[in-house]
Amino acid sequence: MELLPSYDSFRRYYGFEYVNQYVVRLLQKLLIEFTKSRARHSNDNALVESKNGSIVRKLLGYTHIPQHFADQVNTFNRLYLNPYINYHRPCFFAETVIDQKGEEREKYPYRAMVTPYEKLKSLPNAATHLKPGISFSCLDKIAMQISDNEAARLLQETRNRLFTIIYEQKQAT
Repeated sequence: MELLPSYDSFRRYYGFEYVNQYVVRLLQKLLIEFTKSRARHSNDNALVESKNGSIVRKLLGYTHIPQHFADQVNTFNRLYLNPYINYHRPCFFAETVIDQKGEEREKYPYRAMVTPYEKLKSLPNAATHLKPGISFSCLDKIAMQISDNEAARLLQETRNRLFTIIYEQKQAT
């Protein structure tokens, strides 16, 4: 008895553009159940869709970016976006409280707003979560190189230059 349907069944049900025969064989071999996730349906993958909405779409917009700009966009992400998000952009972190009925509720108080880097540093035994050769003193130097406002300004200026290049090249074609 085959636990998973054949490759042709996968193609008919899930769409051939997302599943290939090698993935199907691997799933069958490992006895892994395949589940379908649909793009732009936040119930399917709330974490990814919330990041797309709050970070990616907010900063990069909804317009198509041609593939030949991928290296420039990746460089922008690595040098400006990721450091800004990790070291300079505060985020809410949930606190679990028990209400009068004894049910757990998550609250997001303003006093719990910190950057992801500050949250990492606040964890018990935080140094054990770092890669070998990386220390908090090294990361502190990166975080303190520029102020939060300067990081935001630099991010916006660089993004504007990047999209000016993309827009001008689109207009030329």
